[in-house]
Amino acid sequence: MLRPKMILIDLDGTLVDSVPDLAFCVDAMMARLGRPPWGESVVRNWVGNGVERLVRRALTGQLDGEPDEAEYQRAYPIFLELYAANTYGRSVVYPGVREGLDFLRRAGYPLGCVTNKAARFTEPLLDHLGLFDAFGIVISGDTLARRKPDPMPLLHAANHFGVAPADALMIGDSVSDVRAARAAGFRIICVSYGYNHGLDIRVSDPDAVIDSMVELQGLLAPGV
Repeated sequence: MLRPKMILIDLDGTLVDSVPDLAFCVDAMMARLGRPPWGESVVRNWVGNGVERLVRRALTGQLDGEPDEAEYQRAYPIFLELYAANTYGRSVVYPGVREGLDFLRRAGYPLGCVTNKAARFTEPLLDHLGLFDAFGIVISGDTLARRKPDPMPLLHAANHFGVAPADALMIGDSVSDVRAARAAGFRIICVSYGYNHGLDIRVSDPDAVIDSMVELQGLLAPGV
């Protein structure tokens, strides 16, 4: 069983299904631009690298495409306005998350949340869903100079808790989380249900894959 001294957890796709709100905002943005909507099932495969990338994907219809810059500069503020008003109304905590967090807190693990979502959206979402107080540190996509898959956010959290990277664990849902964890020297557990651009997270070779955070009780020691 793993016995880390600190655990960091991703937000979108791991703790919270935020796609319903993000898809609503993408489609409302597209409507304002006079373009057809994409729908939630399409947007679900685009989430995970911050809203800037999401807007670019919505404009191009591709994961890695680049839109006309003038169109992006018009669209991005529209999306920010929409998402500020629709950050959490449709988003839900995944089944098993609250139970998993309760176990981790009872076991005494220091917890942090590390996400690529901007702080102005991260904190209201966590607070509204009653998750904010579970974490000793929250690192958003604009907290530091770099974000996942760069290891900087993970190493910053490890320094905050005074924990060596080799004694730390990341829980996430995407290849971005796996790459950040490997680069930082963390162990990495992934959930099977999150956002990974339609790919099975197992191909990224995390240390373990779980279907629910309740399963952490079978992977982690009950005390630190």
